[in-house]
Amino acid sequence: MKSTALAPLALALLALSACGSKESGNTATAPGGSVAGKAAPAGTTWAQQIVATPEGGFRMGNPDAPIKLIEFGSYTCPHCAEFQESAHEPLERDHVNSGKVSFEYRNFIRDPLDMTVALLARCGGAEPFFPLSAQFFHNQMAMIEQIQAAGDGAYQAAMSAPAEQRFVRLAQMAGLIDFAKQRGIPEDKARQCLSDPKAAEALAAGVEKATKDFDIQGTPTLIMNGAKLENVATWPQLLERLKAAGA
Repeated sequence: MKSTALAPLALALLALSACGSKESGNTATAPGGSVAGKAAPAGTTWAQQIVATPEGGFRMGNPDAPIKLIEFGSYTCPHCAEFQESAHEPLERDHVNSGKVSFEYRNFIRDPLDMTVALLARCGGAEPFFPLSAQFFHNQMAMIEQIQAAGDGAYQAAMSAPAEQRFVRLAQMAGLIDFAKQRGIPEDKARQCLSDPKAAEALAAGVEKATKDFDIQGTPTLIMNGAKLENVATWPQLLERLKAAGA
């Protein structure tokens, strides 16, 4: 799959391209033995222990967890939004907090609107990343509808702007600057994050590397202990794999 992170896309594809199917079949795996957990630092939970990773993601949980889970996801993929809604809460509550599983989210940019949201979600750093991501996913259809309502001409004009302006303009079209401001990201900081070409280039480079390393064909894609989980794109499918790994 070629990376199209910084190229203009037709509006009709914003919610559809390179997005995996939630109806993928699951490969049955027999449950194995349980792995050992570990208590979180006193007065905290492991889900509250969030750090930026050298690979460009954000990880929650025990850094020494025996099961290391990575999700490559996109803010404009409907199946990623469904996975966020169904999977993240029980994953954090029952598996990350046990100390058995660490969970890292890496942005897999599919289109310019996805890039815009990713720059905003990452703008506050590690601590607010996961709550902000959840709220951006919840807002997915609303932002896409606002972009579509603005029309193709406005979209193309935004994408024709200089690199440091295009994601600011897309964010304005989608109502995302106000959305982020209402959730603790000051407007000046949001605009600064959106106009940072190095941040956008790093995210695009991450897509290229992930595609090369894991042959990612769609989102969400899940990696467990360095291996891609084939045909796993829903919470029941992932839960089966976690149980089989001993979580």
